[in-house]
Amino acid sequence: MDRAAGVSRPAPVAAYESRFETSWDDAIPHGEVRFAVVDSETTGLDPRKDRLVSIGALAVVGGEVRLDDSFEALLPVAHNTAAVTVHGITRDEARGGVSEPDALLGFLAFLRDAVIVGHHIGHDVDTLNAGYERHFGFRLRNRTVDTMELTLHVERAGGLGSSGRVRGFSLDALCTLFGVVPHDRHTAAGDAFLTALVFQRLLRLATRVGRTSLGALCEPFAPGEADATPGGPA
Repeated sequence: MDRAAGVSRPAPVAAYESRFETSWDDAIPHGEVRFAVVDSETTGLDPRKDRLVSIGALAVVGGEVRLDDSFEALLPVAHNTAAVTVHGITRDEARGGVSEPDALLGFLAFLRDAVIVGHHIGHDVDTLNAGYERHFGFRLRNRTVDTMELTLHVERAGGLGSSGRVRGFSLDALCTLFGVVPHDRHTAAGDAFLTALVFQRLLRLATRVGRTSLGALCEPFAPGEADATPGGPA
């Protein structure tokens, strides 16, 4: 181990960071990129105060969901919080989980330099980063794609067709929009799989409207007046 700012940093962290010397740039076609679709369940909504309960992730490569390239971890819970009513993981059920440092290192080995994809992914990344800073003194360097923002880009470009409209900003709303049956909701692995199926459909639609590069997928969505409410342009 080496040390940075007094924080112990295992060799896997250095191996992770070395991958970004030659990583994905804007111009690369998205079909050549390894995406990691990620979801996490936590004890609450404050990344600094709350803790990870579970992490689920799987890869999408060449537009295909890769079930053989996945990660899942359950972490111990110190005490039950109100979030149990959402994810259903109690302290007793999580008793055999792996420690937060071990879960984070395991996820890092799966993640590598993949582009992180998720629904409202900012919260998941902030929570993961809080853990990495707490234990190892660094933050993730991966690029990210938010499925909600990408859906809004596709809608604005007319890619949803005459019958397709964004009617809500939840994962359930996107599952309905893209014909994905919402099975195993509010588990990290289940939500990651559903998000991967949504993302698979979004990749096809993004290609049709000319968003073929990684940079185009990662572009933040800037709402205009017509985008202020679910449903987009009238």
